Parts: sequence; C-alpha cells; structure tokens
Amino acid sequence: MSQVSNSILLNNGLHMPLLGLGTWKSKAGEVEKAVEHALKKGYNHLDCAAVYGNENEVGNGFKASGVKRDDVFVTSKLWNTKHHPDDVEETCRKTLEDLGLDYLDLYLIHWPHGFQRGENKFPKTEAGDVIYDESIHPTDTWLAMEKLVGKGLVKSIGLSNFNSEQIEDILKRGNIKPVTNQVECHPHLNQERLFTFCKERNITITAYSPLGSPDRPWAKPDDPKLLDDPKIVEIANRYKKSPAQIVLRWQIQRGIIAIPKSVTPSRIEENGAIFDFSLTESEMKHINGFDCNGRVVVPMLNGKHRDAAHAHYPFNIEF
Repeated sequence: MSQVSNSILLNNGLHMPLLGLGTWKSKAGEVEKAVEHALKKGYNHLDCAAVYGNENEVGNGFKASGVKRDDVFVTSKLWNTKHHPDDVEETCRKTLEDLGLDYLDLYLIHWPHGFQRGENKFPKTEAGDVIYDESIHPTDTWLAMEKLVGKGLVKSIGLSNFNSEQIEDILKRGNIKPVTNQVECHPHLNQERLFTFCKERNITITAYSPLGSPDRPWAKPDDPKLLDDPKIVEIANRYKKSPAQIVLRWQIQRGIIAIPKSVTPSRIEENGAIFDFSLTESEMKHINGFDCNGRVVVPMLNGKHRDAAHAHYPFNIEF
C-alpha cells in the first residue's frame, strides 16, 4: 500500500491527512487491532469520538503500533451532553486520558444540538424521548472550545454536522475559525452547496460515511447500494480498483477528507491504496451526478427525525 501521506492545508497553517481510519461502529475488541494494523500500514490519521465508547481501545492500538505520536493526526469529538461551557475542558481531558495522549490534533463539536447535561449519553424520558437542553447555544460551546487551543490540549478545533447558518454564527462571534466541518458525504449526498459555502470561508469538509454507510443497522433491503452501482463498478474495472476505492478517490480528488471505517485488515489496506491513480474530469462529473440528497445517517425515533424539534437541529434547513 502507498504511504497515506497526502494532506490538505488547514486555515491555521497545519496539515490534515486526506484519508483517515474511522472508528464509528467499530466494536471493542476489534478496533484495537484495526488501529494497530492501519498505523503499521501507513495510515497517519485516526477519527475518534467519546460517544463511540472505544477510545481506550483506540489508544491501546495506537500504542501497540509503535508509531510516534507526532506522526499521527488524531481527531475526537465533544458529545451532546457536554455542551455546557463548564464541561468542555474536563470532557476533553477525559478523552485524552482514554486515548493515552497529551494533546489532540483536532477536537470537534459532534452535533450542534445539546442533550440534558450529565453522564448518561442518551438521557430519556419514561416515554423514551431524548431529553434536550436548548438553553446552550452551539456558539457558546464553541467559545469554550477555543480555550482548549490556548491551553495546548488541542491544536485545532472544528465542527461536525453543522449547517451554514450555524457556521456563520461561529464566524461572527468566535475568535478562532473552525478548520473543518465533518458531515455525512458520499455520491448520494455530495454536499456540493455546503462544500462550496465552507470552501469560500477556507473551511474544509471531512466526509463521514464516505461509502454511504452500507453497514448501517437500519438499512432497508431496497435501499440503493452505492458500491453495487453498475457505473461505479465499470469505472472500478477500468482502473483495476474496487468500487470503494473509486468512491474514496472521488472524495479526496474533490479536496474532501475521507474517514472510512473498517476493522478488516485487507479492506483497511485497500481503502488506503487510492493515491496511485486519478479519475478523469468526466468520471468525477458523472459520480457527482449521483446526488439525490440521500442522507442515511439521521437519528430516527418512531419513523421520524428524532431531534428535529430541537432549536439547534442542523437538518431543518437546506444546507
């Protein structure tokens, strides 16, 4: 596998690798080996989050790899129950402790909408509804995130699942510009408008579920399967690559950071081998044309968007 060394320049002068290993949905027991294998095979970017419940294992895998700390870009995320400005530093320090690190390269606000403050990651009423906290504005959480940079706990800060209006408010009221906005992004949801909006403001986009999250537990049998699409398969055959490699290449060739999740050694290596070919302009345009606003990562409850009534829910406007 080619060295996964290609990176993008962030607005604070630091570099972020264009490809990383995602750890969402990676079970404890599997993720440690996956992280160790990825780092030994040339990956230099790990995407983590406190809510995934596996940061200890990620840290163990990092340690077992023998790779130096400064050679790996590590991202983590602040969960929805920790939006209170007084909780931000303590929560970041807990993540650092779990990962066994002294600093994070990047810390993100996982979602703009807050849940009830506390240790229960999904606080619920007896009826099963999530208990929200709408009193804390996401920009106020951001202002607390900025202090982590000054304290040397994190090198960069950014966002996840924020819409254009929420980003605009942070740019207006904050002192540090977010370096990235991590959002669901794949050919069925190419995020062109949000990508353009962020690019104009020198903010990168990081794609989670860059392959369309085929392993999502709530997938229905008749949902479109991106990696089985005949045109993607045809392009893959042309380059002697897999459909996943074609989709990941399309992402990074747009200048979008991609963090595919895998715990399978051969798949981890395959996902990393995307820097030795380029797609043509017409192939890029064709894959861009797959967009159908096909968002698949939406928290659902009883067939509806679970958090849509929250004042800070990000998906109630176009982008």
